[in-house]
Formats: sequence, structure tokens, C-alpha cells
Amino acid sequence: MHLRTLAPPSGAAAVPDSQGINLYQADPTLARLLGLYLPPDLGLHLAPHLDRLGALAGGMLEALALTADRNPPVLHSRTRRGEDAQHIEYHPAYREMERLAFGEYGLAALSHRGGVLGWNAPMPPAAKYAITYLFVQAEFGLCCPVSMTDSLARTLRKFGDPALVARYLPALTSQDLDALSQGAMFMTEQGAGSDVGATAVMAAPQSDGSWRLTGDKWFCSNADAELAMVLARREGAPPGLKGVSLFLLPRSLPDGTANRYRIVRLKDKLGTRSMASGEVRLEGATAYLVGDPAAGFKQMADMVNNSRLSNGVRAAGLMRRAVTEALFIAYRRVAFGQRIADMPLMRRQLMKMLLPAEQARSMVFQTAEALRRADAGEEDAYALLRILTPLLKFRACRDARRVTGDAMEVRGGCGYIEEFSDARLLRDAHLGSIWEGTSNIVALDVMRAVQREGSLPVLAAHIRAQLGNGAVLPEALPALERTEGLVIAALDDPALARQAASALYHLASAAALAWEAERLGMPERLAVARLVLRHRLLPRDPLDPEPSTEDTALAPLLADPGALAGMAA
Repeated sequence: MHLRTLAPPSGAAAVPDSQGINLYQADPTLARLLGLYLPPDLGLHLAPHLDRLGALAGGMLEALALTADRNPPVLHSRTRRGEDAQHIEYHPAYREMERLAFGEYGLAALSHRGGVLGWNAPMPPAAKYAITYLFVQAEFGLCCPVSMTDSLARTLRKFGDPALVARYLPALTSQDLDALSQGAMFMTEQGAGSDVGATAVMAAPQSDGSWRLTGDKWFCSNADAELAMVLARREGAPPGLKGVSLFLLPRSLPDGTANRYRIVRLKDKLGTRSMASGEVRLEGATAYLVGDPAAGFKQMADMVNNSRLSNGVRAAGLMRRAVTEALFIAYRRVAFGQRIADMPLMRRQLMKMLLPAEQARSMVFQTAEALRRADAGEEDAYALLRILTPLLKFRACRDARRVTGDAMEVRGGCGYIEEFSDARLLRDAHLGSIWEGTSNIVALDVMRAVQREGSLPVLAAHIRAQLGNGAVLPEALPALERTEGLVIAALDDPALARQAASALYHLASAAALAWEAERLGMPERLAVARLVLRHRLLPRDPLDPEPSTEDTALAPLLADPGALAGMAA
């Protein structure tokens, strides 16, 4: 019997596929923004590295991520000889991604020491987050261990005993995977999720100055990390947060023996399937006290806030990848004899996806700059960082869920199929609103920053300065005054916290977009800022037909990413 082989579809009949696209070149804005947020010499130095990463993210790294997502880690608790010796088996695709993230690009090291990517000093946060922003457009799951390792190193350096820092920091910042110690954070318990004061894991002092930890941790991402920060309650300590201390938990003890804890099982997750999250039982595990024993949560909050910022960066990256995919498809899909990118309703949908993606990107770099200034000890910088971080985490992570879903719709039925990136982007996007605090918790944290850090007048002054006290985007100033009133009301009525946090985010992002537009000579960013105000803050009648005319200034943002990256239409 002879089987006839059909020729594959081509041209307009083929399913658009962006495989091999350079995601750095496909982005019409990123390089110019980095010229604003990075020192010129560092920006020039990083450009070829970012270009190479953009090619990897649209090609090899994307293929590795899809493979690792289909082949999640497996927990083995015994050897074939019956010995109790736990290890987690990872697919080779995940190991190769580790080599790129921890090794070649040094994402967990570049904030802490020089020598990464040929740069002779630690890089500022904007550089680290620019690289992360590109990397996460291909792979989200591994970015958790990277962030945990980076954040643990930061917290250990900040609060740890010098001897503890000297022992463990070099391995945390190594680019040699054989010498690298990855980090994790074991905080969540079944009865103590966001309510950290209810922590039940117990810590008992030992004669050698270390502590013995006992109890269960319910959600531990990067479960087999060599080092983890753990919250535990000291024996005999007072109830609540004062009794909770921060400890460094090594997987292996200094003498090489395994520490006394075990992974009970791995979680079967909706997204981030490539990375191992598990339940951990501490069975008298040896750990070392970090910092002030009565300030455990405050010190852990430094690590949590750093992770929240990283979460916002990843949400922004997911949105950018989703927008790139949607634009690529829209320029190559023909319906009723017309490219769907030219259809008014599709252009409106693309703009509605682009808007939150551009807001998040500007807020990422604004928050990264606040972090740099806060670490340098600049006045009011910490108060600004303290409110920008939860604002970004709260709003960008929620927006990412919608944007990735809308991008899936642009691809149509193929977007629902796991062969393309759309389904994985959507699954991964849902984690951001839960990880390191749900939306309610993070919105309330915005209010805590207002109450405890005096962050509201600092943020308001920052917004006014970016607006030139009304010279740029004058309609924003009345909205700012009303938003300040809403925030004050939310301090007395916590049910308003999310509404107030959203308003602050939209104002801050509109101001940042306008500030960028003025300095870079990019009218498209000012047009986006005006859209943020019109659609997110200013009064409007939902029954009043909106004009369908598109601001011509927006055209560069709606360009074909394939053409920008040199791919044929």
C-alpha cells in the first residue's frame, strides 16, 4: 500500500511560529530604556550579552524550557541497594538551563561580586533585572532558584555572623556549578502561611552554638538547595513574631554528613513544573542563627521583599513575551483577506495587552533604581523602595495573568496546545499572585509601608518630580491628590487597600512613562502614559462610545517583532 505524503502548509496557510526569534532585537524599547537606567559604559558592555541572550531565549533556551516543563523533577528517597539517600533527578534540559543562568550569565552572583560577564565590579540591580527580564521570557521556573540564591546571599551578607558569611557566601556566588550552593527559603507552614506569627517549627539551642530545628515546612521551592533560610520559633520564646528567629539551614554539615531533614514529597504544580517544590520535615536538623533572634521576620522580610521585586520583574517579562508572540502572530495571520494586525478590533486588543506590559517594565526599572539608591544609603530611597516593591508585585503579577491569557487567544486554538509557549506562560503567570504573598497580603503591605515607613509623601514627591510638577501630563496631578486621599481612607478601612494600591501603581507608572518619554524623546511612551490615566484613573462613562482612532505615536510599539528581529513576514 502506498501512502501519499501531503506537503506542509506554507505562506498564509501556515501556523505562525516565532521559533528562533531574537527576543532582544524583537523588542523596540528595551535597549533604549537601558540607556536611561544603566551607566553608559555598563550599557555598552552588556549590549552584546543581551543580544546573545535574546537569541537564546527565542531559540535554544525556549526549547530547553519546553522540554524541562514536560519532564518535571523526580524525588528518589532510596538507592537501589535500599539505603536512605534522597536526591532529586532533573532532566538534562533543566541542568543546561542552570548552566546558562548560574554559570554563563552569573545571575545569582553579579550583584555581589565583580568578574561576571567580564565586568570588574558588582552590577547595579537594573543590570541584573534586565538579564532576568530576557531570560524569563523563555523560562520562569528556574528563575525561582536563581532569585532565592541571590536573595539568600544578600540577606546573609546583611545580617549573618561574619564567620557564617565567610563560610557560605563564596559558594552562593560561584559560577562553577560543581562548587555552587543554591539557595532556598523555607517559610510556609500549613498553619502559618501569610500569618508568620503562627510559625510552629521549633528551634532548640545546642551546646556548640548551633540550633536544632524540628517540624514541617509545607511549601519549599528549590527543595534540595544546599542552603535555605528558615523561620522557626525558639524554645521558651514569647508568642507571635517576637518568638520567631531566622536560621541558615545547610543541606550538608561541615563534616560532610547529611543534615537531619528530608523531603516528604514534591508538589504537583500548575506551573513552574521544571523546578522542584516540596514539603520538608525537619528532624532535629542543625541550623545557624542569623542576626537578632527577636527580629527573625524583619530580617526574612528583606529576603522576601527582594524576591517580591524579582517576582514583579518576571511578571513583566512574561507579559513582554506574550505581547511579542501576539504581535508576531497578528502580522502573519490572514483572515477574510486581511492581516489581523490591520483590523481595528485586533489592534485595540494588542494595545490593551501592551499597556500593562509597558507599565510593568517602567516600574521594574524605577524600583531597581530605588533599590540601588537605598543600598547606597540615599535619603528617602528606602521609603520609596519599600512602597514600590509591593506595588509592582501586587499589580504586575495580576496583570500578567490577563495578558498571557489574551495572547493565547490571538494564536487561537493552537495557543491552547502545549506545543507552543502560550499555555506555559499562562500557567506560570498564575504563580506570581500567590508566591511571596497573595494579592490581599501584598496590598496590605503597601499600607504598612505608608504607616511604618512614611512612604506615601515620598512616593508623591517622586511622582510630582517626574511630572515636572505638572509640566508633563498635567491631568495626573489632580488624580494624585485624590489618590492620596484614597490611601488615607484605606488606612482606616482595609477593604480599600487593593483599590488604593492599584491607583498608586497606575499613577506611579504613568509618571515613570512620561519621565522616560521626555528624556528619551519617545512620544510613544507619553501616549501610553496618557492611556494609563484615561483607562485606569480618570472618570469615564462605560456606556460612552470611545473613539476608535489610534494615536499615531503608538505605532512603534505595535511594530512587527519579527521584522525588527530580521525574520521574514
